[in-house]
Amino acid sequence: MSDSGADTAGTPLEDGEGDAVEVDPAETVEDIAEDVREDIKLGHIEDDVSHVLEERFDEAGVEMRPEEIDDLAEEIERDAST
Repeated sequence: MSDSGADTAGTPLEDGEGDAVEVDPAETVEDIAEDVREDIKLGHIEDDVSHVLEERFDEAGVEMRPEEIDDLAEEIERDAST
C-alpha cells in the first residue's frame, strides 16, 4: 500500500478495444481527488465529499479504508474552500 492507502499494484482496466491496461492507483487517487476538488469549486458537488470519493474510488477499482477516505475528504474540503 502507498501512503495514500491505495493498493500500489497496478489495477487492470480495459482500453477501448477490450485489452487490459495497467493503471497506477496512487495516480488515480490523486486524479480523483483533484477532480472532486474542482467539482466542489464549480459547485457541482453538494453531497458528502466522503461519499462522493468512495463512489469514485469504487468505480476506479481503488480500495481505501473509510478513515483514509474521510481524511482525504476533509483535506479536499479545506483546499476547495480557499
